Amino acid sequence: MSLAQHERAELVSTLTAVGESAPTLCGEWTARDLAAHLVVRERRLDAAPGILVPFLAGYTERVQKGVARQPFPELVAVVASGPPVWSPFKVLDPVINVGEMFVHHEDLRRARPGWEPRVLSEAMENKLWSIASKIGRLAYRGAGVGVILRTPDGRTATVSKGDRSVVLIGSPSELLLDAFGRSEVVIEADGDAADVDAVRKLDRSF
Repeated sequence: MSLAQHERAELVSTLTAVGESAPTLCGEWTARDLAAHLVVRERRLDAAPGILVPFLAGYTERVQKGVARQPFPELVAVVASGPPVWSPFKVLDPVINVGEMFVHHEDLRRARPGWEPRVLSEAMENKLWSIASKIGRLAYRGAGVGVILRTPDGRTATVSKGDRSVVLIGSPSELLLDAFGRSEVVIEADGDAADVDAVRKLDRSF
């Protein structure tokens, strides 16, 4: 089982446990909306571009609302089955779905009080570090200061350059969540207070 498949199974388990009306960290989306998003992303290639392209977002939203009308157990079952054979996501699943499944799983877990970071395998943390190092270049590009990601074991990645720098310290999984704009993270920030504040207020959604 690949890392992406394992994380998908974990996500499906949490979807089932929390129920369709559970909140998420994705704005007003419920667990049902999140499941519908994953289905559209992998199975509605006509609508998936609107996830990233604002001009097409209206159509994507309409399609997603239609998908979300399915009975929740059926919706979750579709998520669990993974990308269909005709979808490019089928071949790319091990490469592009690890981060997607992880972040959205945490969107479910961390929207509830009392959450704690999971203990992930070394292989998973290593994979998430690779993703965070790349995503960080997009996420912090408008920071106006340098941004350096650093793990407790000393790995570093400069994702934004500037005359002054802010160092974000945390496990790869926490750094990835921060790069995706999630506020429920366990990280430390080292740098000038004004610079840290600027980085923390940066719109990292994309």
